Amino acid sequence: MKYRKLGRSGLKVSEISLGSWLTYGGYVERDNAVQSIRKAYELGINFFDTANVYMQGEAEKVVGETLKEYPRESYVLATKAFGPMGEGPNDRGLSRKHLMEQAHASLRRLGTDYVDLFYCHRYDPDTPLEETLRALDDLVTQGKILYVGVSEWTAAQMAEAHAIADKYLLDRIIVNQPIYNMFNRYIEKEVIPLGEEKGIGQVVFSPLAQGLLTGKYKSEEDIPADSRAAKVDSMRKALTAGNIAKVRKLEGIASELDVTIGQLALAWILRQPNVASALVGASRPQQVEENAAASGVELGQGVLEKVEEILSGD
Repeated sequence: MKYRKLGRSGLKVSEISLGSWLTYGGYVERDNAVQSIRKAYELGINFFDTANVYMQGEAEKVVGETLKEYPRESYVLATKAFGPMGEGPNDRGLSRKHLMEQAHASLRRLGTDYVDLFYCHRYDPDTPLEETLRALDDLVTQGKILYVGVSEWTAAQMAEAHAIADKYLLDRIIVNQPIYNMFNRYIEKEVIPLGEEKGIGQVVFSPLAQGLLTGKYKSEEDIPADSRAAKVDSMRKALTAGNIAKVRKLEGIASELDVTIGQLALAWILRQPNVASALVGASRPQQVEENAAASGVELGQGVLEKVEEILSGD
């Protein structure tokens, strides 16, 4: 496993990280979830991601209880706040009240004194950025979170946050967690350039397009009942005949390189220096093992040109 610095910080994270969305705390049997986390740690993955809204805290409990087996300093733990955690008007968003309450609730569920990384799960137009950043800065000062991140913020929103942080000497955002894969490349236009300029690294989710880039979907009609495509609307929309045809062509390139198409897709993402880690989900330890093997796979210019030709084709 290879490691990269997270943004313009000294924190080093594994190129492949393990997430718990749609997996731990409900959709996956607990034993498989626990074994997947253990396998990840065994393979050198040191970066584990969860969020308060994943199964309303149950994912955090599974992740926290499993990671207790290992020295706290040996792994990097991330969680998030923004989404609704109750029915009240203050049970969501990025207000000081909600951030403080949810940070403490997450620490209780995770069974730890601090998290390494605390994300604003989305942008909150109802809360002044200064209020959000001051609350996060206070949590950093208290030692309850070590680094601040955001997820799916625009380049303009992150630039404004950095300007406010610099003006008032508040802790800076060092990481953004956007969606990024061969079929969703929006961050290449503005987000990555801003990240390179401001020192904001990317930890990307859905690097395998929620399973599409594993090659397991052979047609628009052939969708297993227990697959993610059967449960997630956005996944079903991506399962077009055109995308499936591109996956078949990409499988040919992967075969020539003696890697799986999933490993090819992950290595393609990691070609971006601004990407610190590709966040994968896994319901079985074998999936973790396959994904982890993508770390260190380097794609030559010729291969990248072939991939680009496939992706840009009709």
